[in-house]
Amino acid sequence: MNCVYPAIFTHNDDGSYTIIFPDLPGCVSEGKNLSNALYMANSALTQWIEYLVDEQGELPAPSDYKKLQPSVNQFTNLIRAEIRDNHAVRRTVSIPAWMDAKASAAGISLSKILQEALTARL
Repeated sequence: MNCVYPAIFTHNDDGSYTIIFPDLPGCVSEGKNLSNALYMANSALTQWIEYLVDEQGELPAPSDYKKLQPSVNQFTNLIRAEIRDNHAVRRTVSIPAWMDAKASAAGISLSKILQEALTARL
């Protein structure tokens, strides 16, 4: 699922930026420069949306960014977050019996190994 929300960036005297999302009260971040601020805005939005989805299931509608009125030291930018469903699902997999025995003896979590391998592969 992809979400796009407007963010208001405030340029601070020290060169840093404070970021707020008008549609997501409490979703605030900061970046030490513009590049870092854009990264931090994406990270904050992603974590906030994942929390809302897990806890409430509903997302507020994003505002029309054209209607937002930033002040002199502010600008508005759209931030996109790609939200992944992190809920665990059961899958049946087959491995050779000798591999299962060795993994069990070594205390290896097959789920963890599979997740790590798939993450690296994908």
